[in-house]
Amino acid sequence: MEDSPTNDPSKAGKAEQQGAQDNKPKSGERAEQGEAPAPDHYRPDPQMDRDQTHIPAPDNTGAKYQYPVLAQPPEALTGLKLEPRMKIAAGVTAVIKSMEFSWTEGGVNRGTRGLLKMNQKDGFDCSSCAWPDPDDHRSFAEFCENGAKATASDADDRAAGPEFFAKHSLADLSRMTDRDQNNSGRLTHPMVKRPGGTHYEPIEWPEAFDIIGKELNALASPDEAIFYTSGKVPNEPAFLFQLFAKQFGTNNLPDCSNMCHESSGAALSPTLGLGKGSVTLNDLYDAEVILIIGQNPGTNHPRMLSALQKAKQNGAKIISINPLIEAGLNHFKNPQDFMNPLKALGVLLGDGTTITDLFLQVRVDGDMALLRGIMKHLFEAEDRNPGKVVDHDFVKEFTTGFESFEQNIRNTSWEDIEQISGISRADLLEAANMLATKQKIITCWAMGVTQQRQGVQTIQEIVNLHLMKGAIGKPGAGTCPVRGHSNVQGDRTMGVWEQPTKTFQDALGKEFKFQPPYEHGLDVVDSLKAMYHGKTKVYFSLGGNLLAAGPDTEVIAEGMRKQSLTVYVGTKLNRGHLVTGTTSLLLPCFTHLDIDMQKAGHQMTSCENSMGVVSQNKGALVPLPGQMLSEVAILAGVAIATLGPDRTDVADWVAMTENYDVIRDHISRVIPGFEKFNEQLRKPGGFYLPNGPRERKFTTANGMANFSTTELEKYTLEPGQLVLMTVRSHDQFNTTIYEYNDRYRGIYNERRVLFMNKEDIAERGLKAKDLIDITSHYEGEERTVEKFVVVPYEIPRGNVSAYFPEANPLVPIASVAKVSNTPTSKYVVVTVAPAKVGAAPQVRKPRAEAVPA
Repeated sequence: MEDSPTNDPSKAGKAEQQGAQDNKPKSGERAEQGEAPAPDHYRPDPQMDRDQTHIPAPDNTGAKYQYPVLAQPPEALTGLKLEPRMKIAAGVTAVIKSMEFSWTEGGVNRGTRGLLKMNQKDGFDCSSCAWPDPDDHRSFAEFCENGAKATASDADDRAAGPEFFAKHSLADLSRMTDRDQNNSGRLTHPMVKRPGGTHYEPIEWPEAFDIIGKELNALASPDEAIFYTSGKVPNEPAFLFQLFAKQFGTNNLPDCSNMCHESSGAALSPTLGLGKGSVTLNDLYDAEVILIIGQNPGTNHPRMLSALQKAKQNGAKIISINPLIEAGLNHFKNPQDFMNPLKALGVLLGDGTTITDLFLQVRVDGDMALLRGIMKHLFEAEDRNPGKVVDHDFVKEFTTGFESFEQNIRNTSWEDIEQISGISRADLLEAANMLATKQKIITCWAMGVTQQRQGVQTIQEIVNLHLMKGAIGKPGAGTCPVRGHSNVQGDRTMGVWEQPTKTFQDALGKEFKFQPPYEHGLDVVDSLKAMYHGKTKVYFSLGGNLLAAGPDTEVIAEGMRKQSLTVYVGTKLNRGHLVTGTTSLLLPCFTHLDIDMQKAGHQMTSCENSMGVVSQNKGALVPLPGQMLSEVAILAGVAIATLGPDRTDVADWVAMTENYDVIRDHISRVIPGFEKFNEQLRKPGGFYLPNGPRERKFTTANGMANFSTTELEKYTLEPGQLVLMTVRSHDQFNTTIYEYNDRYRGIYNERRVLFMNKEDIAERGLKAKDLIDITSHYEGEERTVEKFVVVPYEIPRGNVSAYFPEANPLVPIASVAKVSNTPTSKYVVVTVAPAKVGAAPQVRKPRAEAVPA
């Protein structure tokens, strides 16, 4: 076997080192992947004490008059144009839009080269969603429309450098739309906002590192610092980020998982032993029935539609469960089919592949009741056909808690099920009949489930369904939480978690010869509370836009203003960079797309996708001129300046920066499943991580898969109240806004819209395109956002929907899912009223800056 490239720096990242690979689990086979799963989502103390100190509802409408820098997007409307919602996803339009974005932002040469290297085995990982790539053959155009937009944004040849920031104050920049901020260009130079300053101005890297080190070392406790991470960060810098935080002395490592799939991990770990999904991409092709719950793949994970198309061609039935009818779950025209002369004309003229066989338009937060209804029907079918519906052999051999679970389902009344879910008993029977005799069942879910008040318990009911059917740990069957950002799952595997296990900390401490902290740190919600209450002084963000991603926008803003230092590592400007502490640093880094040249040569990083495959990420474009650094180099500079030789091995940080294989060698000795990391990463397509549930090895505390007995809660609304859920538009990925359009839903040139049932509109004396204000109600307090436009839509009575981040100020920071502490962006009680246009309060003289005295 050839030596690790660590011993020969000239070989770092060389494509010719890639060898053959045969460890891909295929349908019908279960290749052994190792005993121990990676340390993801174990929650030894799910009921940990949390800060319950009351935070009063902020004055959302008055904040724009009090602070010169806007935390919320501007309220100016951009000109709504309404068209009928689309019934077919992708097709020729998606191809045209992909090319349009790529060539407009990056130019024809950069844009095309970026697209052709995206998701290739010797290329870079798409910086948007974490949907897996095929194990075997990959098309030369292995990307979707949203991936093309993300890559085009990364390839942007416009620069937002010192001249740009000299022309625009923070206040001016905050009055730009989020789209225009993103379109300002790539960040190219390190910038600083000094105390009392109104602009970002240039700073040299050594001084920036020195500022961070001095501020951190001046803290009374390491726990006065918050280290936040975005899921876009690859494995190697993520590992270094958590290493630095722990060497500094804190587990305050909130990350975007806390706001998305934390509920999945909290539900899956105690039931199946691993907080990740159990299926591979090949399993989807082999499934008999696929349930898609609370997910919109046509916009959020478009390449998933190709997998669903293949599953349909192989005979699978698909049940879609969602409050909104989405184009991607209706029909799909695969752009790849246009390249086949035998298919092109039929695809062009036809409706494409029908995706959904049964659509259940559930009420917001009604999924748990819906699942109970399906399982209640299944138990009744088992009574009529003993041994034909429930897999008793699997239940007996692999599970515990079945009797209590069964009794709980049988005792649930049909009245409660129908009332809470909004789905009739007859429609639930149709779904149950599709499942009754099948065992190759896969359930996919996303934010529509995890951000509910009972998101954890709803996912436990999903697990219950799979366990009673024996539909896990076999080809074509299992759980599939569909992750969002490209490496959000990998960051958690790398140890970015506020609740690390003792096993992980012990291994990390042994490898780097220090004593890590073992006390749990703060997640996102608890971090925001601590910042608001003045309990922290430094906020360090490695990517992301927490201001726009989190709940209660003005609460977040107030917390940011109370920090003595805010540090933002990023690639493009976003609103979160503008609401700052007394001093603020804006540090530019490379994207997945940029060629990262270090002393040892062209470096590569790695990402872990939704199905536990770790593959290489190797940039393809020369970075723009400027002073950008890699995330690894930035973190090494911060660590050396902060920790010094007394608390860390400075030479090791230098070595890890010069050659990322050194980082991977460390990882290989700390994290199970990453043995021979450098060798495995150089195999085409990467490698699978250990996954116990995939092989019916349930590494729970009792070594069994555990049924859950959950409580179905009913909630009562006051007259006139509605339930809001936030969603993203088609021209958006996470908090990044590419355009003002959402063509699948018929929305053009506007984002401040509220989707409403036409009967709810009429009942309130409103009509389409009326201007309204929206007020949320939580524990006797109100939060209001102004100037939204009414849009009639096919949504259940009593439910409404709006885009984030515009609607995030309505989400109370105290409203969180049980156990996971995830903000309940999919259950916000609201009322609507005609907009109070022109009723602005008296404008106060703005403060020079929003910082504490």
